Amino acid sequence: MLPAGTAGLGGQTSASALAPRYQRHRPETTLLYQIVEKHYPEFLAQLAEQGRSLPDYVHKEFTDFLKCGLLEHGFLRVRCESCYHERLVAFSCKKRGFCPSCGTRRMVDSAALLVDEVLPKKPIRQWVLTVPFPLRFLFAAYPELMSKVLGIVTRRCRGH
Repeated sequence: MLPAGTAGLGGQTSASALAPRYQRHRPETTLLYQIVEKHYPEFLAQLAEQGRSLPDYVHKEFTDFLKCGLLEHGFLRVRCESCYHERLVAFSCKKRGFCPSCGTRRMVDSAALLVDEVLPKKPIRQWVLTVPFPLRFLFAAYPELMSKVLGIVTRRCRGH
């Protein structure tokens, strides 16, 4: 097998060489991770000085984010059954907050579920209703008005 990006005889590139290769996510190299790692302890100290603290679920979100994708916080060793090549796959936080890696994976999984299991195998048209900000505030204050507007919009979309 040739390394990715190299050509075989006659300049031909093998199909396996073009296949995407797994590359471990390294969250410690991202700007978000570096900012949280550097400033989160200071932030907690400032809160403690003021006699305040974060809710437990928020604190857990931050601490789990700082462990997400790092081998020293746990990993699986996976091995190819045919060539016995091994890789280490770090555990993820699986949080919904601000972890870009886990949030993206959750979004992709949800989209795949919708496409494969929920939505019919027919063309689907999406309609988006946007209203000016002053009307948004009006609808927020008077939800019954929004219900009437949505009824009108729904009837017009069905008639299209």
